[in-house]
Amino acid sequence: MIARIWKAQATSDRAADYVEHFKAAVAPELRAIRGFEGATILRRALADHVELSVITWWASREAIRAFAGDAVETAVVDDTAARMLIAFDREVEHHGVAFNEPAPRGESQR
Repeated sequence: MIARIWKAQATSDRAADYVEHFKAAVAPELRAIRGFEGATILRRALADHVELSVITWWASREAIRAFAGDAVETAVVDDTAARMLIAFDREVEHHGVAFNEPAPRGESQR
């Protein structure tokens, strides 16, 4: 599995708007791609803005290419999302997942 990681900054209100935009517009597009395995958005409040870390999970580099095109290191940020953000990375990082322990199904996490 490959984790595709991208970071952005937004005001608190606009960070919430970005998460809703991701859920409504980006996630359905990603789900349609063979090899897409999930997405996680982390939110960290800082003194004057919110940092968002977006991690998408992929089965292969070919699956990422189906989403990002041949320039797989370039961030894919549509105009609607860009207008919600103070700043964002123009490039992404890809990390091979060395270990991942999902919680057993049916058990809640603390």
